[in-house]
Amino acid sequence: MTAALHAEWTKLRSVAGPYWLVVTAAVLTAALSAATAGAVTCAAAGCGVDAPRIALTGVQLGQAVVAVLAVLAVGDEYRTGMIRVTLAAVPSRVTLLAAKATVVAAATLAAAVPGVLGAYLAARLILPGNGFTAANGYPPLSLTDGATLRAVLGSVLYLTLIALLSLGLAAAVRDAPTGVGVVLGVLYLAPILASVVTDPDWERRLRQITPSTAGLSIQHTLDVAALPIGPWPGLGVLALWSAGTLLLGGGLLHLRDA
Repeated sequence: MTAALHAEWTKLRSVAGPYWLVVTAAVLTAALSAATAGAVTCAAAGCGVDAPRIALTGVQLGQAVVAVLAVLAVGDEYRTGMIRVTLAAVPSRVTLLAAKATVVAAATLAAAVPGVLGAYLAARLILPGNGFTAANGYPPLSLTDGATLRAVLGSVLYLTLIALLSLGLAAAVRDAPTGVGVVLGVLYLAPILASVVTDPDWERRLRQITPSTAGLSIQHTLDVAALPIGPWPGLGVLALWSAGTLLLGGGLLHLRDA
């Protein structure tokens, strides 16, 4: 396993693409959150806006970049034919996928931690100037607040789980463009389809099982009881999706030739 990890880490850091994707994910996550915080105002007490969730809006854009990073970790090897060399060096498919998952998770954390913290700090500075003050029922954002801390840490975990889900799907489809399309469809198209369902019970059920919608419930700090699924159970649904796609990808990797 150590040799496989070293090989995967060497492959990841020896090309420019993954590095720039990590930087882009962090910058876009913080930048979109800052822009959203600057656009939202609270003119009166009890305006009903979930401030920590606003602060972490950029995660919804950053997830696309970490998904691409994860897909390319597998898809590029199939595109170039390097997968044959990789499998010759690491015959165990389980070891190979575990090594890729570990390296991709580490790279995602390198993007998620500064990106999410940057988003939080930007919103902490910007929101008070837009009416999010103690007088209006919004004390400054603080990580000493349990709900805010849960939203921030949960967002980092969310991005990491999205990367692992994407890696599993990429291992299953073995093609980078197809993998990116499938992942982005799961992340962005599935919630839209759920929102157009006319039956409220079915819409609630779909939101409970859709990976991005369920996972992002970790960011909510207001009216949590009214959510289709609670914050930690929602993140658990995403974790199950990630585990399921990794098992699927690993199983197909084991059954198929390179």
